[in-house]
Amino acid sequence: TWPFLKSTSTHNRKQKSNNQLLQQIYYGAPGTGKSHIIKEQTKGESVIRTTFHPDSDYSTFVGTYKPTMGLLPICDELGQPMKIGSTVLHKEQIIYEFVDQAFFQAYVRAWEFYADAQDETPQNQYLIIEEINRGNCAQIFGDLFQLLDRNSDGFSDYYINADKDMKKQLAKAFKGKAIKQADKINSLYKEQNVVDKVLSGEILLLPNNLYIWATMNTSDQSLFPIDSAFKRRWDWEYEPIKYKNTGWK
Repeated sequence: TWPFLKSTSTHNRKQKSNNQLLQQIYYGAPGTGKSHIIKEQTKGESVIRTTFHPDSDYSTFVGTYKPTMGLLPICDELGQPMKIGSTVLHKEQIIYEFVDQAFFQAYVRAWEFYADAQDETPQNQYLIIEEINRGNCAQIFGDLFQLLDRNSDGFSDYYINADKDMKKQLAKAFKGKAIKQADKINSLYKEQNVVDKVLSGEILLLPNNLYIWATMNTSDQSLFPIDSAFKRRWDWEYEPIKYKNTGWK
């Protein structure tokens, strides 16, 4: 019995033509089929899935610079690449590069679907978060929390500024992209260059084809309590225990 989950806010209750809610959490006891329901509803769609746990944080949800292995030219003491004939010598070395995670991947793909759309309706992108209450949502979402308020058209009511690392990666991901519906999107914010700022990586703004769905086990609610400000930005769908064909009454 979780009556406080029934939010009266309409910010997150915007429905698209497929009659699906943009942000919703399926909650209930373990084994009631929450993940299965999401799997069935997103069959054939573009889906990126992640699972929260106690060690999850912003960097594991969005992305961060990490040491990776890469081929770099071998340089002499003057810093010039060494060659054999006209061939530059390379060796595998540790380098630092931005490693994108689930949110970043889903966000970029959603806007790419807008850029690739041949008409007014882009393909939908789903970001599925399993066990959302097993992680510290305030720590994991960080400033992305503000993006969860959606307007009547399904876009974020408020955008946020991206940090320098994020801006660089977004600009690289969106290079050469253009969005035909730019004027319509800009008109929602009474600004002329909102879409340009999105594609340049200057700001973060959730498009209306990005669905964020999650599952939550009510038996695990004490692990990381979710505050009411976070709760109200989601719709909640209770999944009861199914007694059919179990022999239980």
